[in-house]
Amino acid sequence: MKTSNQNAQQCLDSLFSRYPVLESCEANIVSAYLLLYNTYKQGGKLLLAGNGGSAADAEHIVGELMKSFLFPRPILAEDAEMLTALFGKEGERLSGQLEGCLPAIPLTSMLALSTAFLNDVDPLVVFAQLVYGYGCRGDVFLGISTSGNSQNILNAAMVARAKNMPIIGLTGRDGGKLAHLCDAAICVPEEETFKIQELHLPIYHTLCAMLEADFFGSIISLPPRRWFEGEAE
Repeated sequence: MKTSNQNAQQCLDSLFSRYPVLESCEANIVSAYLLLYNTYKQGGKLLLAGNGGSAADAEHIVGELMKSFLFPRPILAEDAEMLTALFGKEGERLSGQLEGCLPAIPLTSMLALSTAFLNDVDPLVVFAQLVYGYGCRGDVFLGISTSGNSQNILNAAMVARAKNMPIIGLTGRDGGKLAHLCDAAICVPEEETFKIQELHLPIYHTLCAMLEADFFGSIISLPPRRWFEGEAE
């Protein structure tokens, strides 16, 4: 069984102890975290998009949110009871194998829909179409672009803004045009694409760990974080 003895603050502290270069991003990492926390607290979901290696990062993030990462994630007691009531021992077995989720959708995965839209309409509007279709007020859009200028990510962010969805950008350099559309723009201090991507991974791992600590860490009774006390309620 997975276990962790870290709370959200300790996850964040660990990031900066391992990657001191990212300390300049602390305020925006915390802002992004609070946007995600509040979205999940209110029953929303995360939509993600990126190109190339950033598309792989989007998929990776979803993998950490939709199943256990560092903490055990038993499902809600009422869901386990319903499965058992409906299906007996098979339901009990199933409820013991299911894990709690933080809902996230990688817009990069919709292969048939995406190729149909890019063929029939416009390749640069595919992610925007998916945000329009899947996004709701209270959800969050996370756009990953090393330059901050990928037009398909900018189009998706514009639709998210029109739908009153908070926007998080994970980028580099000066953040490009994406930074100006974001509620929280995490611009890592690198210029080359592969170096930017190398710093994106520990950031999103940390965000996932912090969320998991706050939503599932109560299982092992963790102490409260010291930063932004009360603002994520």
